[in-house]
Amino acid sequence: MRVSQSRIGATAILVLFVAASAGCTLVNKLRAKSELNDSAQAYKDGHIEEAEQHAKRALYLDPDNPTAPIFVARIIHQQYKQGVDTPENKAKAQEAIAAYKAVLDKDKRNEEAYKAISVLYAFTKDEQHLREWIMARANDASMTNEKRADAYAILSGKDWDCSFRITELPDVKQTAVEGGSAKVTYKKPKEQKDFDKIQRCVVQGLQEAETSIKLDANNESAWSYKTNLLLESAKIADMNGEADKKVQFQKQADVAQKRATALSEERRKKEEAAASPTPQ
Repeated sequence: MRVSQSRIGATAILVLFVAASAGCTLVNKLRAKSELNDSAQAYKDGHIEEAEQHAKRALYLDPDNPTAPIFVARIIHQQYKQGVDTPENKAKAQEAIAAYKAVLDKDKRNEEAYKAISVLYAFTKDEQHLREWIMARANDASMTNEKRADAYAILSGKDWDCSFRITELPDVKQTAVEGGSAKVTYKKPKEQKDFDKIQRCVVQGLQEAETSIKLDANNESAWSYKTNLLLESAKIADMNGEADKKVQFQKQADVAQKRATALSEERRKKEEAAASPTPQ
């Protein structure tokens, strides 16, 4: 069978095009690696903006580079100043969050990126987005039970704090001396909305702690927050004049505290064993 010269020519051009593309890709990968080295050096020398330019250039040259996205995110994050409440600084935090999310788009299980976003939301006092961010992981069935349990435990801790901030106010927590010893009682807040908030946070927090424990029965934080939330329940019972319920919640809190203490002791022993030198 005879093959036309035009088909041979077309095939040759295609081969050359593929070879040239492969060569170009290799060159860009090498250039990207060089840009990352320059970025690391500039960062080390304290030239943050220059480091950012090199990192972004590396990402442009090699979009599939696994290191470039986290370099970009870290460098932008470094430029955010905690506690500085200016539009420019807030914008830098949002830019860092977007950069870390770009990392997670390629590597869903990148814990550095996930935790950094949580920290930035917390530092910027963006409680709504922080809660949504943590809740998204708590509900993500593709994550391990342990990580989902950690997320639920964090949420339960936030709900405990929501209640505790009110129940520890001077007009709510009242201390009197009886028979030479201090006696603490809890009175309803003056504002009904504050009392409603306490109850809502405690109910929700306990649900989150229980869900965390169902996912991971050995989650120390979940047991600790369950303890604290049960104590908040006892305070509410005290406010309502329900002495029997108060005692029941305190007993349940004692049980939860024993479990939390046991888990803490187990963790401490494991850490000590890991730190001990291995016998020769």
